[in-house]
Amino acid sequence: MERIQEYISHLQGVLDRLCLPDVRGSIDLVMQAYHADRQIFVIGNGGSASTASHIATDLGKGTSLPGVRRFRVISLTDNASTMTAWSNDVCYEDVFLEQLKNLVNPGDLVIGISASGNSENIIRAVRHAKNIGCNTIGWTGFGGGKLQQLADVSVVVDSHEYGPVEDVHLILNHILHAWIREELGS
Repeated sequence: MERIQEYISHLQGVLDRLCLPDVRGSIDLVMQAYHADRQIFVIGNGGSASTASHIATDLGKGTSLPGVRRFRVISLTDNASTMTAWSNDVCYEDVFLEQLKNLVNPGDLVIGISASGNSENIIRAVRHAKNIGCNTIGWTGFGGGKLQQLADVSVVVDSHEYGPVEDVHLILNHILHAWIREELGS
């Protein structure tokens, strides 16, 4: 029981230290992309890939309301054939960059999720997005890494443990989803 309580206590502390203005900045960029009818791309590796898929599902389906324009969102983690083709034929570090080259336009939004903030494939994709005039969000942990410095808006989860960082990234998704449902539903 003690280990369970330690994990929960750590997670509660991490949530208490979350920078709410940064969370709001993420929401504002997502809403800005929506109101400008821009595309949103979400990227991540491992557990962050799962969160990227979850975000795309919640934005694309979960915010769909009768009579309201829908979000144009895609998780670049969801096509295994595309990811493995780029990984095999070029390199894994460019797996998201190469997909963005096919799809992204200036003014679109790229959300990069990396617990360490240093995943090279995320850094390369976000750098490309910024270079062509996209807005960027970085959700990180472990002190923020390179992604914190690169992204227009960063939310850094104050933990050096993957579980709590990934937990909070999923909570951020649900905060975003609830905010949008309320804003678009009123």
